[in-house]
Amino acid sequence: MARLFPVLDPAAESDLPVVICAVSGLGGIGKTSLALCAAHQAVRDGWFPGGTLFVDFRGYDEDPVTADQAVVALLDGMGVRGADLPQTVAGQYGLYRRLLGEEGRSMLLLLDNVSDPEQVRPLIPGTDHHRVLVTSRDRLTELDAQLIDLDVLKPEDATDLISRSLRLSDRGDDRATREPEAVSELATLCGHHPLALRITAGMLRKRRHRSVASLVKELRGAEDVTAAVGLRPLFEAAYRQLPSEQARLLRLLALAPAAEVGGETAAAMADLSVGRTFDLLEELAAAHLVTPVPTGAGVRWRLHDLVRAFGAGVVQGDTGLRDEGEAARERVLEFYHRWADAADDRLQWLPGMPEPELFADRPGALAWLDGERAGLVAVVQWAREERYGDTAIRLSQCLAHYLDWRRAFDDEITVCAAAREAAHRAGNRVGEAIAWNNLGNALRQTGRAEEAIDAHTRARDLFQAAGDRPREATVWGNLGSALREAGRAREAIDAHTRARDLFQTVGDRHREAMAWDHLGLALQQAGRAGQAIDAHTRARDLIQIVGDRHREASLWNNLGVALRDAGRVDEAIEAYEKALEGYREFDDWYRTGNSLSNLALAHQQAARPAEARIHYLQSADAYTRANAPTEAATAQSRADSLT
Repeated sequence: MARLFPVLDPAAESDLPVVICAVSGLGGIGKTSLALCAAHQAVRDGWFPGGTLFVDFRGYDEDPVTADQAVVALLDGMGVRGADLPQTVAGQYGLYRRLLGEEGRSMLLLLDNVSDPEQVRPLIPGTDHHRVLVTSRDRLTELDAQLIDLDVLKPEDATDLISRSLRLSDRGDDRATREPEAVSELATLCGHHPLALRITAGMLRKRRHRSVASLVKELRGAEDVTAAVGLRPLFEAAYRQLPSEQARLLRLLALAPAAEVGGETAAAMADLSVGRTFDLLEELAAAHLVTPVPTGAGVRWRLHDLVRAFGAGVVQGDTGLRDEGEAARERVLEFYHRWADAADDRLQWLPGMPEPELFADRPGALAWLDGERAGLVAVVQWAREERYGDTAIRLSQCLAHYLDWRRAFDDEITVCAAAREAAHRAGNRVGEAIAWNNLGNALRQTGRAEEAIDAHTRARDLFQAAGDRPREATVWGNLGSALREAGRAREAIDAHTRARDLFQTVGDRHREAMAWDHLGLALQQAGRAGQAIDAHTRARDLIQIVGDRHREASLWNNLGVALRDAGRVDEAIEAYEKALEGYREFDDWYRTGNSLSNLALAHQQAARPAEARIHYLQSADAYTRANAPTEAATAQSRADSLT
């Protein structure tokens, strides 16, 4: 780091400390590799004891990461996630800036693949003891940053890279020594570009018994050798060398909804077995045409932006390949719908329901959805094309519960908006209503209550027109929650009452229980504590019949709050203890911390400070396990005040 970016040293003395370094250069030039190397060296040298945070902004994808999405990722890296995450964008930025301001140790933010200064400008720390390293294909002159232009390698370094690559795989490969002029010309044909050099070295390794000069001859014969900054002929030559199955997979991966996919997704696109697809992916990785990305559960596969653009161009230029590509897109959309539907079934599974396919447990379903999330969100937007509209609309419905659970409200809004527009164009009024309803839920969670009320009202009217009473009941409940968020308690009570009555009519006990619970919250807001207790009690009794243990825990907690507000402290304590049993069963440590804190408050109200202190300490521990340091600190502080 001292050699690469000395201006970023937090300890360096300067009248004008450099907070931001922006590295720019051609795609594939090695900006990210250089930045990561520099970051590792800096951490090793002790420059950033506060740690590093990394975000890939995918700036040159069709759907780049926004600053609002990035701040959620950065907060996640700082341990803020789940229920600990503020619901509004303004709240998220406020917490982000406060945490950076309170962190006295220097931190490094590595913001990769940025295409627009506005992607990163709101994320710049407000203090000068943190540092930011940005990479981009463009010179970000609009930023107050030290600009560093990353150029291609020097000729001698380029030829050395080829020579070392050949010897690394086979110590007896002396072609670079025997053919120095050919290696030099090959490096020149590559434009001394690191990515092109790695690709051609891979080509040479695969053609072990052919000369370097033979590859040079092929590259010289390619049309427009300077096209695409000198890379296109290299891609074409590499592509021509691929066996037909590998070439086909590369083309199809270039059409995938996201640059990074799992093996099952690639298999769906290629219409091959997962095992055969992995074999082909490993061959493509050996040629440096795809990049394996290890994960905790295995490996994912990523196409470099330029390789992806090349593959898409190959498809676009041939009618037969376009038809092949459209068929692959249909397959991956159907694959995503089937798997997301199964994952959604697992997330919402209750005892007595049929066992969902594909996923044996909830963690497995969440892990798959997490890994494929970028692709799932992107593929729903294919709904703008008529041939994909119906499946994309159905896929969007499978994602609503998951995106809400992960508090990925920006993605949920994007998904719902695309589905709503497609359903409206197709005259699918029920699909449009479902999209409006899910959109309203996401808007409410982001603090946009009035917009949520409008969305739920539109959904309600469409369901009423369609005569869909079960879904109408659901929307009445969601409308009531939005009204309650807007402080309109009386209207919220009316809406929740309508939802309850409709669920009773259609015989849906599970959703009737939820309606009673939400009615209880609205009654609490209106100051009608006795009626709120009755409503929460009815909700609890119904949910116990259904067997939804996690929801039952929430209902016990809400009942405890109502009982405590009514001065019935001993009963409130019993309710909180029941809630704790349920939350611990699901390892829901954030809500466990919340119930323990409520339990401590009840003991304080009953003049039992020793018991209150014990529960505050337990709450702090639960919040710590939930990666909620702010709440943990609050609970610890309250415990300390009782010593």
